[in-house]
Amino acid sequence: MDQAESSPRPGQPEKPPRRARGEEPRPAAAAASELDHPVVAGYDGSQSSRNALAYAAGLSRRLGRPLLVVHVSPPTVYCEPLTGQVIGTPRDRAETQRWLLAELDELCDSTGIEVRVVTRRGNPARELAATAAENSADALVIGAPSHRWHHVAGSVSGWLARHARCPVIVVP
Repeated sequence: MDQAESSPRPGQPEKPPRRARGEEPRPAAAAASELDHPVVAGYDGSQSSRNALAYAAGLSRRLGRPLLVVHVSPPTVYCEPLTGQVIGTPRDRAETQRWLLAELDELCDSTGIEVRVVTRRGNPARELAATAAENSADALVIGAPSHRWHHVAGSVSGWLARHARCPVIVVP
């Protein structure tokens, strides 16, 4: 005896159609552009972030998940008031992506790993947490802070450990 499927309540989305066993899922435009639970690696060029990137690539390979490399730059550009010298000019997005991919190739063998690079502007801790949440990340890998000041004033890794919605791995 077959049961009738109930229609959704007003204002609720319809359920996706069921697939027969062995049937391939239908490709969706939105699903094709998003990563499936990636390993997110925060990268700023420091030695600890290089170690974190290598660790994240290995973790990505072991889990069979894509690798999402995130670089967060400062939100503003500063100008020296007396000399007019511009400090902290933003890099071109394509140039930053080439740099990040070159760093990844230098650190490890990334063949067989789906890699995507994201550049953002703003607070590093908040932007990394937002990127991980938006992509339903399996893990967020970052480098440990190298300055003693961060142990007193707080750090990106400390903030992420308290606020991120996925496991945070801090690599020395």
